[in-house]
Amino acid sequence: MTPADLPAVLAVEQAAYSHPWTTRNLQDAMGAGNLAQLLWAGEVLAGYFVAMPGVDEVHLLNITVAPALQRRGLAQLMLQMLGLWALHLDKPWVWLEVRRSNARAIAVYERHGFKQVGVRKGYYPAASGQREDAIVMTLALPAPRQEPA
Repeated sequence: MTPADLPAVLAVEQAAYSHPWTTRNLQDAMGAGNLAQLLWAGEVLAGYFVAMPGVDEVHLLNITVAPALQRRGLAQLMLQMLGLWALHLDKPWVWLEVRRSNARAIAVYERHGFKQVGVRKGYYPAASGQREDAIVMTLALPAPRQEPA
């Protein structure tokens, strides 16, 4: 993701979420050295993810599929890409938070192997100034195969 991609990313973000990331959120994520990866379907932005490397893990900050292209396996593809990047960095864990109400996303993560490990109370902004809990999920990545000597 580059600054030139921000208008397309923001359009998808605003179409997908009730509380979308802002231009500043995206700029800060890119400026912090996080991985911000786009997935294109021809000339159309199909999706993207933003992830932050940590000590022994990668933290998935945002993953979004354009609403018109959802339910086609694109989130799974991006999660596979994220896992490969994490393994390349020798980070054996991926962590994320997801809105408790986002049953579709939770199901996608569970199909990919993520496990629910906790709750963050009042983590997300919600309608009418309320807050919504986040489900904390993690995925242990398989150890890379060693080539025989």
